[in-house]
Amino acid sequence: MAGTLYLVPTPIGNLNDISPRCARTLAEADFIAAEDTRVSLKLLNHLEIKKSLVSYHEHNKAESGGKILARLLAGETCALVTDAGSPAISDPGEDLVRLCAENSVTVCAIPGPCALVTALSISGLPTGRFTFEGFLSVNKKSRQEHLTGLKDETRTMIFYEAPHKLLATLRDLADAFGKDRKISLCRELTKLHEEVRRMTLGEAAAYYEENPPRGEFVLVVAGAEEKADEGCTFETALELVHARMAEGLSTKDAVKQVAKLTGFAKNLLYDAVVK
Repeated sequence: MAGTLYLVPTPIGNLNDISPRCARTLAEADFIAAEDTRVSLKLLNHLEIKKSLVSYHEHNKAESGGKILARLLAGETCALVTDAGSPAISDPGEDLVRLCAENSVTVCAIPGPCALVTALSISGLPTGRFTFEGFLSVNKKSRQEHLTGLKDETRTMIFYEAPHKLLATLRDLADAFGKDRKISLCRELTKLHEEVRRMTLGEAAAYYEENPPRGEFVLVVAGAEEKADEGCTFETALELVHARMAEGLSTKDAVKQVAKLTGFAKNLLYDAVVK
């Protein structure tokens, strides 16, 4: 009988964020597949766990993935960890999960730390609907095509970025979305020097021109404003309000958005929804 692949999220900065279930899974697995065995060894030492480690990362995933699958098919259990956060999210772990799915190997995901959700929750921007865009390509053409495709995206957008690429990325975002678009820059989440800066893209580019960025960033960018539908009926407007409320917005915020989108008065919409 085949074993199980466990996706074990690890702290994104504060080692105390590891959950008892994650620690127990690491301790009970037959072996651990790690993005960087040196980083994972520090966590295991903190937990006082001694376990066999194998390397699994972007540059060896084809070869290593096959070897891990073979051990799983032989009945062993494997805990997959990334350097920080949830495996398989903007991470080569997605390929190992796919490989397991194709070979009927059970995959069990354990909830835990995730940088994109942490940043979104404290961004101050709408959280009901969002899209995770990961790292932008370093290829200029691919990056431009990616951002052009997001120009009219109305959902909140989340990007990851390294400090040495941050300024160039902010300039590209400002060119694509406009300097007045709101952004929350979340740095060193859960760590000693955690910082969140809420400003416009233009202000952010100007700030980091004068203040060299440090640490890993999660960029939470406001979506584009929805274009008004001049042919919208009052009944359709009410349906839009209810749809936004179902996504997690308060009645007040949902009415505010739909009023701006459709042109109907906020008080009329609010009264109709309450009644």
